[in-house]
Amino acid sequence: MKRLLLVGGGHAQLAVLQALARRRPHGVEAVLLTPSPWQWYSGMLPGWMAGHYRAEDCRIDLRALADAAGVRLCLASAIALDAERRMLLDDTGTTHDFDLLALDVGSLVDTRALDALPTDALLAVKPLEAFIAAWPQRLAMARAGQLRRLAVVGGGAAGVELVLAAAEAFRRAGCAVALALVAPPGGLLAGHAEGARWRVLRRLTAAGIALHPARARGTPAGLELVDAGCDAPTTLPADCVIAATGAHAPPWTQSSGLACDAAGWVMVDAGHRSVSHPFIHAAGDVCTRADPGFARSGVHAVHAGPVLAANLLAALAGGPASAPVRSYRPRPRSLYLIASGPRHAIASWGRWSAEGRWVWRWKDRIDRGFIARHRRAAIVPV
Repeated sequence: MKRLLLVGGGHAQLAVLQALARRRPHGVEAVLLTPSPWQWYSGMLPGWMAGHYRAEDCRIDLRALADAAGVRLCLASAIALDAERRMLLDDTGTTHDFDLLALDVGSLVDTRALDALPTDALLAVKPLEAFIAAWPQRLAMARAGQLRRLAVVGGGAAGVELVLAAAEAFRRAGCAVALALVAPPGGLLAGHAEGARWRVLRRLTAAGIALHPARARGTPAGLELVDAGCDAPTTLPADCVIAATGAHAPPWTQSSGLACDAAGWVMVDAGHRSVSHPFIHAAGDVCTRADPGFARSGVHAVHAGPVLAANLLAALAGGPASAPVRSYRPRPRSLYLIASGPRHAIASWGRWSAEGRWVWRWKDRIDRGFIARHRRAAIVPV
């Protein structure tokens, strides 16, 4: 009996569960270790914040997918891994041994620069389930007049979507909240074309959101902003700070024995197998590759999923260990559909960009289709 341990319920792991449901390999005991029975789809988070979706519209029931695949679900989080001994420890104190391991645990938000903020003022966007539990409380505080100033720190697509979603939520609730987006100088939508940045700037202005090109540090009173062009830092008061800052790896990866880069991301090959331990596979934010320009994103996690699934099934069937059955080759450009508030979105693909309600409808169709496809897979294996 071979033991397959799936750790984390991320986007790529959905493809693995579907593949196991289709094939139901004999002589395999499979376990899914994840802290929540739900996978919250991050692409719909801004729409949920803004009031366009219900919470149940944005999640996938991992229990149903695991049942369809014959996989035992264990609700816990990994806290330590010994790759050489093929053992993993979870936060309940349970040890899991394995023959084959697939990691899809995502990443954590790097809030170290903001840790001096009051605990109740800092709201990290990950883990998503904690953010989803906390946001309605912040909205209720705004309705009660207890939250008057909100800042989002992070100039990537996530930071832009979150601050525009907050603006729409407060507008619909009739709340007067001063909003600010803090992005590093030159870091607003870094990597996107100038046209996409111009469109975002116009949406921020229309929503009355102040843009601060600076680096932020947390203080007990709010944020201290350091701008390279200024001699002294300035203070930005904030009752709530949403952190959409850079990601960092889970703390246990560097002590696992796996080959990792300097930041702790698990190094994988084109088949998303560990370069040091080929019986351990990884996909999504937790891993990285030596490919020039390879970036961790939900786009890669979704597309790498079928590759991860194929290589796991081949390994379970006793395939050759020297090379993966399939390889994932990232596309040179990815399409980004950036939600921008009131059922409006901005499309960014290479040098091309566009915006409008039609882009929102396009994004909405893709997002709802993703959720519906995996709900169907839990009923009838595909």
